[in-house]
Amino acid sequence: MISRGYAELPLHEGHVPPYLLQYMKRLGKAIIMYIVNNFGPETVVKRLSDPLWFQAFNNVIGMDWDSSGSTTVVLYVLKSFANVDALNEVGFAVLGGKGGDAREVKNEVEKLSKYGLDPGYYKYISKLSAKIDSSALQDGYSLYIHGLIVSESGVWTVVQQGMNIEKKMARRYHIHTDYLTSEKDPHSGIACNLKSYALNLVDIDSWRTRRTIMDLLSNPRQTLRDIMYVNRLIKQDKTLEQWIKSMGTTTDLGSRYRGVVEVWKVNPLFYRPITSINRIEKTLEILTKKVVESFNELLIQEGVGPEFIRALALVADIIYNDTPSFRDPVTHAIDPFAYAFAHGGKDGIPFPVRYDVMKETIEFLEEAINNANLDGKLKRRALENLHSYWVSIQKVFESKENKE
Repeated sequence: MISRGYAELPLHEGHVPPYLLQYMKRLGKAIIMYIVNNFGPETVVKRLSDPLWFQAFNNVIGMDWDSSGSTTVVLYVLKSFANVDALNEVGFAVLGGKGGDAREVKNEVEKLSKYGLDPGYYKYISKLSAKIDSSALQDGYSLYIHGLIVSESGVWTVVQQGMNIEKKMARRYHIHTDYLTSEKDPHSGIACNLKSYALNLVDIDSWRTRRTIMDLLSNPRQTLRDIMYVNRLIKQDKTLEQWIKSMGTTTDLGSRYRGVVEVWKVNPLFYRPITSINRIEKTLEILTKKVVESFNELLIQEGVGPEFIRALALVADIIYNDTPSFRDPVTHAIDPFAYAFAHGGKDGIPFPVRYDVMKETIEFLEEAINNANLDGKLKRRALENLHSYWVSIQKVFESKENKE
């Protein structure tokens, strides 16, 4: 399990004014360095893996709660004083960022070697995290921000953001070092105001699908034939019956999916035709020359992307009846005016957020502000921002309690 979460935010245009950015840098550095000096850099790295804390910090330094630019700005503010060249001085470093900066992670990690950290390991973490949130979890968002935060002791957090052009929304993903395994649902503390369709192969309920996908790699030729069959079925190819006979495939395989149009409505992100069988065939050929022992290891292989994973998942579902999870892994709303943000429902539905945990988060930041090396004006502004955020949450919580 990878402790992580994500936030869904409206896409906003424009830039932070220079005077405000300088204020954010001063305020952000003072708060973070207080935490580093009193609780250790590992605490900062872990706090940044919590979407609620990340959003509260974003508000404290002056960004709107719902701005998609909050991810870019927070990472930029942190990296302005906590970059890989200052790791020993600060205690942690921020690598990557938005767009071109995200692609620099593979170069920046090389500098970690002079601090006794293994660059190869962090390249692996960086690549795996990107593949998890683009291939293993397919929710309609394309990644465009990728930040890796590493402490001097090796503790790490990955912060990523994806964009959905049609919804005009951005979704933020947080990944933390503590729980890395391919066997359990990696999502905890998932923040998002909207729930939608998803192919969720990191969900604990997808373990059979993951197992079948790994089994399919042992017979690439048959797997390719199965993919072609499933693709024709989804496309409702009129020559399907003739093709089945020529391949010697039993017609019983398609009986459960005769009404494929209705099935498509279950999850349109999943039940749609494969666009490039040739690309999948080439990837299967590459994999025949390798020994891949785990699902996580499969994700980082050459040629293994969203469509390759989806094709194998379709075969696992339609032919072997191992249907993956379609659960959009949401546990937190980021909007303080969303009722479930302040009070989760029974059995954690829709958002299992605990008020006492949220209060503890706010109080931790409040202490950091009060004790940070700040002039009175900056301190007052930071506390006002935090107070405004917390009052909004309290109002929603109290309103819900009164209704109950």
